[in-house]
Amino acid sequence: MSADPAPAAAAAAAPAEQAPGPEPPAGGGEAAEHRALVLTGFGGYDKVKVQARRGGGPGPGEVSVRVRACGLNFADLMARQGLYDRLPPPPVCPGMECAGTVRAIGDGVRDRQVGDKVMVLARLGLWQEVVNVPASRTFLMPEGMSFEEAAALPVNYITAYMILFDFGNLRPNQSVLIHMAAGGVGTAAIQLCKTVENVTIFGTASASKHEVLRESGVAHPIDYRTMDYAEEVRKISPKGVDIVLDPLGGSDTTKAFNLLKPMGKLITYGVANLLTGQKKNLVAMAKTWWNQFSINALQLLHHNKAVCGYHLGYMDEEVELVGGVLAKLLNLYSQGKIKPKIDSVWPFDQVADAMRQMQEKKNVGKVILVPEAPKEESKKEEN
Repeated sequence: MSADPAPAAAAAAAPAEQAPGPEPPAGGGEAAEHRALVLTGFGGYDKVKVQARRGGGPGPGEVSVRVRACGLNFADLMARQGLYDRLPPPPVCPGMECAGTVRAIGDGVRDRQVGDKVMVLARLGLWQEVVNVPASRTFLMPEGMSFEEAAALPVNYITAYMILFDFGNLRPNQSVLIHMAAGGVGTAAIQLCKTVENVTIFGTASASKHEVLRESGVAHPIDYRTMDYAEEVRKISPKGVDIVLDPLGGSDTTKAFNLLKPMGKLITYGVANLLTGQKKNLVAMAKTWWNQFSINALQLLHHNKAVCGYHLGYMDEEVELVGGVLAKLLNLYSQGKIKPKIDSVWPFDQVADAMRQMQEKKNVGKVILVPEAPKEESKKEEN
């Protein structure tokens, strides 16, 4: 499900309907140039560079989107270090979500038109000024939603919704432990928990973020840097919790399993413990995998607990399933029950600073990339 630009020759297949902008002329003329973020190799922040690309018009079943905002995800940080297997080898354009305006439509597209504001979900290739994507991978933005909010919603909120409700079966009066509670998935999960009556939320984050977490609905913020979060949960809830959302991996997955009440559910959806710095850390990798949680079916039977694994990157062909979840989320947005929290907005030229903001866990909410610097500076001042 790549969103890399189609070859210039595909322009001949595009219809005449087209908005102004740097697209190639009809009939196969020279493709127009646009800017893209490209992962040039594995390593530090400097491996993602702004480069010029040439792309043609949309092919059959595709739309061309003028990108206004892109989401930065933890998987993108792992991909930069060569730790994310859903990305082809460099050079490659990352980016799983973006939002923008439809500027041209390919043959056979009936449910999109030029000027539509859409969010896009793809496996890769969306960190560009212009992308050609299957129309089925685009979703109309609700009235009043900003491009930044639209780019912040798909990956984090789909993940949070499916792990909480499809796997977690969250119900009233239950308790949930959310790790990295101030991050993109964490803030989404908190908001979704608040749509269910009387859910008690435990959330791990550094102490500086606790006030924000309390305001958002976390009953018990825990500073994972100075406390043993498992002990803190047990002090408040001796039997543990009903659901643990685990993006950490390694020994933390074992702790999560042990924190579950009978009939509790552990959903693991990441291995954030692998990231300890700009570049791949072999010691951290060895430690994480050595301590990785393992259990057999007979042990699960005796414990009366469930362990689930979730990876949105492996659901790129499940268009109807994922689209159905996104439709529910957009309905919740329109009702005012959820609203993406934007931490900061960074132009493509400052992608290294954006990645550092997330990797050093300074963000509260979603980190957004935009092709051009915002007119009103919305990114936080550097410390």
